[in-house]
Amino acid sequence: MSAVNTSVTNSPETQDAGADTAADEAVAGVHAAADRARIASRRLARANRAWKDLGLREIAGNLVAKRDLILAANAGDVAAGRAKGTSPAMLDRLTLTPERIEGLADALEKLAGLPDPVGSVARGQTLPNGLRLRQVHVPLGVVAAIYEARPNVTVDIAGLALKSGNSVILRGGSAAAQTNAVLVDIIRDSLDAVGLPSDAVQGVDAYGRAGANALMKARGKIDVLIPRGGRDLIQTVVANAAVPVIETGEGNVHIYLDQSAPVEMAVDILLNAKTQRPSVCNTVETLLVHRDADAAADVLAALAAAGVRLHADARVRAVLPAGIESDAAGEEDWGREYMDLDLAVAMVDDMDEALEHIRRWSTGHTEAIITNDLANAERFIAEIDSAAVIVNASTRFTDGGELGLGAEVGISTQKLHARGPMGLRELTTTKWIVQGDGHIRI
Repeated sequence: MSAVNTSVTNSPETQDAGADTAADEAVAGVHAAADRARIASRRLARANRAWKDLGLREIAGNLVAKRDLILAANAGDVAAGRAKGTSPAMLDRLTLTPERIEGLADALEKLAGLPDPVGSVARGQTLPNGLRLRQVHVPLGVVAAIYEARPNVTVDIAGLALKSGNSVILRGGSAAAQTNAVLVDIIRDSLDAVGLPSDAVQGVDAYGRAGANALMKARGKIDVLIPRGGRDLIQTVVANAAVPVIETGEGNVHIYLDQSAPVEMAVDILLNAKTQRPSVCNTVETLLVHRDADAAADVLAALAAAGVRLHADARVRAVLPAGIESDAAGEEDWGREYMDLDLAVAMVDDMDEALEHIRRWSTGHTEAIITNDLANAERFIAEIDSAAVIVNASTRFTDGGELGLGAEVGISTQKLHARGPMGLRELTTTKWIVQGDGHIRI
């Protein structure tokens, strides 16, 4: 009798019915969350800066006060990830430490110290007929985010959404489910404690992938959806979403080592850009070396000594200092986001060749040049079409916190509405306010 029951339970028809039920439950749950978020967003739109900043500081304090609870949940996620064979780079992104929690709290404190973008005037004038016009910044409304294995993003996005007057619905993925659940509870309790609507921050991880699909299709419920993660995640959202999407991009980041690059500067920048935290999107993934660059040998030796695995083309391998090993770079290396201690290295004859390589393989995130030639720097700035262009500094500075934005929702590689690190201003839109004294159009 049990064999019969097992067969029925596992039949394709039953499995399909179960999947349909899960999808229906996810749609209903996500839509209900979005409706609550809409109501909360209307309350937030009326909250002044002092009130929102009070909420941010309450969240910051509770993150530190409940650090042990967060770390215990995170340890469970990390252990599960390690058991599943998750890569070291992804485990690093997943892991929270006491120092990283302090950093999240500090970022919220800094966010509270920034000007409120809501209500700021983009432009205004009084027309000859006396009509008074203002274009002012207002919240987007209900923002959703889909991301993976990054519990810090839960706090960053919630904080930015609160400060900019938006409600946010978070889908952080199964890898960080325990950590995200604790973080969302802390954030919601903090908002409630200061009289702000707790439904301004909600998680939908409980619905799994069906919840992510429901978010993508919730047109009219969600004002904008922001994916943050690897290429597969981002392209899945972009290809399938029926709601407006702000595309954040993978970081196939390039550094061009110009002929005139100072040796010490070049070594310091490359080591920082590759080894400080290789699992993040602003880490350099490809180094383009001018054939006559004096700094080349020192840079490659320093990178190898730091444990970086070089994937080099034939010209680079021919001039590598003695004792430095490398893998032969293939076509697949130039478009790859390693997010690990790996670096693709190619030699170029001149800037023309470097620019052409970047145009072909760049994801539009960040490109940098190390040079002592002002004309080359200016040309690089003018001709590179990426969200961030850096001269004589590490690519690790493409970050909302480092650029004074307090934090970031993600780094947009598209060109409409927002580009580069997305902070408070990028989570607003504008509306026109027209004031008259009985004016009629003739």
